Amino acid sequence: MTSSAGLASALAALVLSAAAMAHAEERDQGSPPFLISVTEVDDLKSVYAAVRSRDLIHARVRTPGTVASLRVDEGDAVQEGQVLALVADPKIALKIEAIDARIVAASSRVETSRVELERAKTLLAQRVSPQSRVDQAQTAYDVAVNDLRAAQAERSVAETEIEEGEVLAPTAGRVLKVPVTEGSVVLPGESVATIAAGGYLLRLELPERYARFMKAGDAVHLGARGLALPEAAAALTEGRIAQVYPELENGRVVADADVADLGDYFVGERVLVWISAGKRRAYVVPRSFVFRRFGIDFVRLAGDNGGVTDAVVQTGRAVPRPDGREDVEILAGVNAGDRLVQP
Repeated sequence: MTSSAGLASALAALVLSAAAMAHAEERDQGSPPFLISVTEVDDLKSVYAAVRSRDLIHARVRTPGTVASLRVDEGDAVQEGQVLALVADPKIALKIEAIDARIVAASSRVETSRVELERAKTLLAQRVSPQSRVDQAQTAYDVAVNDLRAAQAERSVAETEIEEGEVLAPTAGRVLKVPVTEGSVVLPGESVATIAAGGYLLRLELPERYARFMKAGDAVHLGARGLALPEAAAALTEGRIAQVYPELENGRVVADADVADLGDYFVGERVLVWISAGKRRAYVVPRSFVFRRFGIDFVRLAGDNGGVTDAVVQTGRAVPRPDGREDVEILAGVNAGDRLVQP
């Protein structure tokens, strides 16, 4: 009884297997086979690049004094013209008080000389005073007026020095460094804040053997933040090399790459990047022709007699196509001229 049940089970499994093979053959007949051929692909190498700012701008002090107020900190986003710090000089207030006293004195002299000038003109009209006295009074009046204007101009200069105590952001960006604190004594030209402006780029420093392969416009593939596995290369963000510097530094070639969406990265953060180091020959097939069974990759080969055979293959990296579809590199298990059918 037991042997009869086992025989029935074996027959049922054989029938199901035959039906599955027949269904696979019908499906293969509906889609043309894929002919494997040698293709040239980019030989990608993984390197580390650092996020850098396009421009580093310093917000500098215009007048000497003490930092009375500091309104930014590292990491803050600032806009052009924003007040970053206020530098105050106590001597300016004393200077303004002295100038105000001079203005009051000059105003008094102007008023006195004006009255004296009018009196001299009246006496001249009455033929009591000579013309020389009028000229002398006119000169004294002009000198007093000019002294008043000079004092007022000097006061405007002092007020401008107070306004220049406001340290303004020269451009929009993110603050990287603030080397001063409130109470620090600063001189004209000292930096209060270093601002990263103009967006961010990737700075690549590669061994000089890559120099002959790199040129502006080449594609680079940016990995995920932190350590990324090479198998994740298919999902990377793509950028372009914007500039290759013509000078080698310590045996390394330096290049800058433009990559979108770097605004939330830290300046100086290291990122895994894949770049092309020339071309190499490889077998590339559509991803849909590769299937996995028991953790092993297979492809289905079409035989000369119309049958199919499942072959174990070793897959490599993913190769994106311009139309958005994805191919995969086959490292071992197939040869040029083999025909693949859909599994």
